[in-house]
Formats: sequence, structure tokens, C-alpha cells
Amino acid sequence: MTGPTPLIDAKHLALKFGTTTALLDVSLRIYPGESLALIGGNGSGKSSLLRLLHGLIKPSGGRLTVAPGKSQAMVFQKPYMLRASGQTNVAVGLWLAGRSWVQARQDALQALQRVGLGDQALRNGKTLSGGQQQRLALARAWALRPDLLFLDEPTASLDPHAKREVETLIAGFVPRTTLVFASHNLGQVKRLASRVVYLEEGRIMADLSTERFFDGPWLALHFPAAQAFVKG
Repeated sequence: MTGPTPLIDAKHLALKFGTTTALLDVSLRIYPGESLALIGGNGSGKSSLLRLLHGLIKPSGGRLTVAPGKSQAMVFQKPYMLRASGQTNVAVGLWLAGRSWVQARQDALQALQRVGLGDQALRNGKTLSGGQQQRLALARAWALRPDLLFLDEPTASLDPHAKREVETLIAGFVPRTTLVFASHNLGQVKRLASRVVYLEEGRIMADLSTERFFDGPWLALHFPAAQAFVKG
């Protein structure tokens, strides 16, 4: 018997920027329905790996295979806002994906209502608060109905209330959408992830279920570097 087909199959990926090595010998498979957290210190390669998996940059070595016919989207730590209404910010992506402008605007309004921004649909996206902009970015992603969603520190600059709101929205994507997200917030990782990948200096040092990753004595015995990171 064979297991499920991975959405992404990465083998021995490497990424270099000039003489700087961002990723080295990274291999992992991402399966449908997972919520995978990438953790590690600054410069560990989390953001580079997200961009590489999403296809924004090409690997310097190795092989990256993406399941055919699967859609994906990415939400950045500081999402870019068009100087236009929230509704237009969402509708443009749908229109570029092939929907009529009328249908795109209707679907955009539905997406904004989904994230609690229906009453802000006509407000300029650039004037929204940080939490509202993050929710708007999630609305843009949700409207596209992606099979795979990448999130780069989605709540890093938000206050506690806004973090809770955004986390609730992110949790609502699963299991229909597979999540891969980078986070420094270990509490958030515990709440949202089913699997944790720990990176250090561009290498994967641990790849475990969330339950196993936060099992202190076991992690200390088998993955001391990851345990040291968890303990700060």
C-alpha cells in the first residue's frame, strides 16, 4: 500500500545568495491537510524556505516537485496593500485569476465578510490598522481557495487581541487548506501546528509532530539543539 501523495516533495534543496548559503540539503514532504510550522532563530532560513517552496525564488541545487493542478497563495509578514478599497484589493487577484470583474467584486465582499471586514470594504486598504491589513491579506488568500497556503510570521507585529483574531482565521483554513507557516511564537505553534520543522543555519535539525516536539525530556535526549531553542 502507498501513502498519500505529497503536495510538495523537496529533496536536498540548497539556496545561495552570492557567497551566502541560506539553505543547505533541505528535504521534506508536505501532505494534504497538514499545518506545518517552521521555527528557528533569525537567519535560520525560514523565510527563504517559504519563498522557495512557493516558487518566488529558484533553488541553487536539489529538486522541488509540486503536485500538478494544485493552487497556492502566500501571506507575508507585512502584506502589500494597493492604494484602493479593501474590496478592490481582494477583487484584483480574483480578476487576474480569470473571474469577471463583477463576479470578482462579489466574491471579494464575501471574503471580507468572512474575515470580519465587510463594513470596511470601501475603505482604502492602506489606512487600515495592522491587524485589519493582515485580515485583508488573509481574505485575499481565502478568496482564491488555495490548496496550499504559506504564511510568513502572520502575527509578528500585532497586539494580543489582533493576534487572537488572526489565529482564529488561520485555524479556519484547515483542513481544507494545507498550511505552512513561519513563526517565532511557540505558543502559536502549539495552537496551530500539527507538525514542527526546526531550522538552524539553513538546515533542518528536527521534523516532528507538534506533540513530540514539545515533549521536553524526549526532545532533549534526541534533538538537544531544538530543545535549547525551545528553552530560549
